[in-house]
Parts: sequence; C-alpha cells; structure tokens
Amino acid sequence: MIYVTIGKALYQQQSDEFHVRVAQAKGEIVKLLEAGFEYVFTHDGFAYFRKRK
Repeated sequence: MIYVTIGKALYQQQSDEFHVRVAQAKGEIVKLLEAGFEYVFTHDGFAYFRKRK
C-alpha cells in the first residue's frame, strides 16, 4: 500500500508535455543527451529525443 501512495505522489506531478529535438550527427546527439534529453527512436537516420517541460 505504501508503494502505491509513493508512486502516486511521484508521478502525479509530471505533465505529458515534452520538449522534442531531432538530431542526425553524433555531436548533436551527445549534446542532447548531456542536456538531459531522453532517446525515443530513430527514423530515416534521424534520432528523436524528448525532455519533460
């Protein structure tokens, strides 16, 4: 029961809004990861990243 309460407290405050960035070069990808962006997927040679607002 305590885990459910902690989970609700932690995740209730997060929004479903994201900053989205696209990168193709290795240097761009490294900069996004260092800035806290999370890798989502790759399509047609472009890597897509997101970060909560």
